[in-house]
Order: sequence, then structure tokens, then C-alpha cells
Amino acid sequence: MGAGVSGTIASLLSADAVRERAAMIYARGLAGKLAHFAVHPERLPAAALYVANTIRQNYPDLKVPPHARWRHFVVKGVDRWQNLATRLNTDWAEHARIRFDLAVTSVLLDAGAGADWRWHDLATNTTLARSEGLAIASLAAFEQGLFSSDPNHPLQADAAGLIAVSADRLGDAFQVRADNPLAGLAGRAALMRRLGATMARTPATFGTPPRVGNLYDRLADTAGARRTIKANQILTLLLRALGPVWQERLEIDGIPLGDTWRHRAIDVAGPTRRLMPFHKLSQWLAYSLIEPLQEAGIAVEDMDGLTGLPEYRNGGLFLDLGVIVVRDAALGHAPLSPADELVVEWRALTVALLDEIAPLVRAELGVSAAHMPLASILEGGTWSAGRRIAKEKRADGSPPLNIVSDGSVF
Repeated sequence: MGAGVSGTIASLLSADAVRERAAMIYARGLAGKLAHFAVHPERLPAAALYVANTIRQNYPDLKVPPHARWRHFVVKGVDRWQNLATRLNTDWAEHARIRFDLAVTSVLLDAGAGADWRWHDLATNTTLARSEGLAIASLAAFEQGLFSSDPNHPLQADAAGLIAVSADRLGDAFQVRADNPLAGLAGRAALMRRLGATMARTPATFGTPPRVGNLYDRLADTAGARRTIKANQILTLLLRALGPVWQERLEIDGIPLGDTWRHRAIDVAGPTRRLMPFHKLSQWLAYSLIEPLQEAGIAVEDMDGLTGLPEYRNGGLFLDLGVIVVRDAALGHAPLSPADELVVEWRALTVALLDEIAPLVRAELGVSAAHMPLASILEGGTWSAGRRIAKEKRADGSPPLNIVSDGSVF
């Protein structure tokens, strides 16, 4: 394999590739040439107004925090992460490592929970579901030392601890029972074990002994004396460090491509023809690592270099508001996998439409991009609006497409 070919393949491991290739599919949609969806850009202004009104309801002062896992650790106004953080007696670097340990494990466990799973939070006597439930369940598991091999240091995710995570142990931690099933439980546990195995094989990245939190040190090295890093540099490290954990995904010439799928509209020359990358969980994680870096004194620039997240709340927003319409209604109700071209098309349109709707939302609110970056629009925002319209359309608030989750994509 020549260096040029290798570089072309590796170029898919970037937010730029996600954005550029999603734009290719969107352009075909505007031309009416997509196989699975019709695109109605004339409905975007109404969708932007719906999102803007959602932001006004959630954040009347229009001070919207960035989209990150940390938002989901707040239950009934109580920030459970901050409650834990105030008990830590560490320097800033170790504090950041602990936040990295928690963020990485929690985000990787965040794929769709399914409609039937619930988490009962004893501390607040609250029943939670979906992302909020998964967040608090993962935080509780982290506090209990599920991901650590050292009983004296439970608040860490090290290779040996992760390799020991079984479906039974994870199920117990997440309150899984016959009447409380969690979609993709075995896949989630296997993902934790593969993470641990990958870390053990790459001490140059994860340190000795290997620990997730040591990724903070790699990024601090990249930030250098200026203590500044670009958001895309966070994503690049994550994609290279975590690429091997994704099982049964595309790999070309030894380069694992993670959340990358095939779509005929990506008509480019060379070995990346037909390939559409998304890196949804990795980008969600990159967004979630920004605050720990900032708290440790490292400035993060160009946050809008990351893309919007192609998941079922953002994508459902555009489907439920008619900005995109499934051509074959029967397919819209059939069980679908992430590899199905219809799903790839939906996710690509979601990425492109999030870029299209962002300036319209800002115009509705009278704010600038500096005041409300894409990460805040996602949080305030399109994700919340997607959930809101889903509840208006369907009693159980389920997504408009039936995606079969393996615990590692949505």
C-alpha cells in the first residue's frame, strides 16, 4: 500500500470528511436524485422556528451550554457529576483524567437503550430512560469502580478493569432484568472489553498501566506550550486511538474506519468510493471532552469544525417535520440496521441539514454564531426539539424509523 493511498483512506477519519460527503448526498437530494428520501428545503424555516422556540423554552436567557455528556448527569436540577467532583482531592491533571475516564465509558455506553429500559435513581427516587438513564447508570457504575481493576482507585477506567466487564456485571449495574431489557447489552459489554484490550496493546497512547484518562496527557502534549488545541485534533486522536474497538466495521488496508458505511451517491475516485463516514459516538465524545480540557486550562478552538450528530433525535426532527420524507413508507416501518442504505442516507442528510438549519435558528433568535455555536444549537436545540416532536407524533416518543441497535451506533 502506497503512502498516498493510505493517506486517502485515513482522510475519512475526520469531521471534514463527514461534512463534505454528507454535502454530496444532500446535493443529490436537492436534485431529487436520492433513492430513499425526498428533500424539502422549503420546510426548513418552519423547522428552524420550531427549534428556536424549543431553545426559548429550555433556555429563556439564550445562554445554551454546549452539547456534551455532562448535561445528562443533571437530575431534577442536581448535577451528579459536580457532587462527585467536589469530593475529589486531586490536582487539575488527575481531575481531568477522571473526567476522561467517565466521559469515554459513559459515551461509549450511550447507544440507544430501547423503548422498554428504565433506570430507577435511588438518590432522587426518579425513573429515567434513554440517554439520561444511561448517563446516570454509567455514572453510578463508575463510582462503584466497575471499570477499575484497583479497589483503592475506583474512579478510573483501566485496561484490566474494562477487560473484566461482562454482560452480567454490566446488566447488574444497569438494573437489567427480564422485565427491564436493555437493547444491545451484550454488545455494550463486549465494547468495554475491546476498549480494554485495545488499550493494553497501545501503551504509547494509553500509558503504563493503560488507562483511558491518559488520553488527557496525549492531548495536553498536542496543545503544547500555547495550551491550545483544535476540536478536530481531539477527534483525530479519538478515531485513531479507539478505531480498533469497533467490531465488524469497515477496514481498508489495516485502517479501521469505525462508523463508516456504504452509499452509492459517494461517487469519488479511489479506494474511498461509496464510503460515508459519520463517527457519531466519537464526535459526541469529542464534544464531551472539551469541558474537561478547558477546566484543566487548555483552550479549545474551532468547535464548529465538528459536525452535527447523525442520531435519531436530530434525524427524527427533520423526518417528523417533513423536511425529508421517506419515499417508500413501508420501509419506514421495517426493522433497519445502520448498514442499510436508507439509514446511511438519513444520517448523511441529518448532518447536512444541521449545518443548513443552524444559521436559520440563530436568525430567529437574533444571536451570532459566536454566541451560539453549533454545539449549543444541538443541545438547546435540535436534539431537544427532535425529542419534543417525537412525543407529539408518537405516544412513546420513539424515533420515526425502526433502527435495530447493536449498542454501538445510535
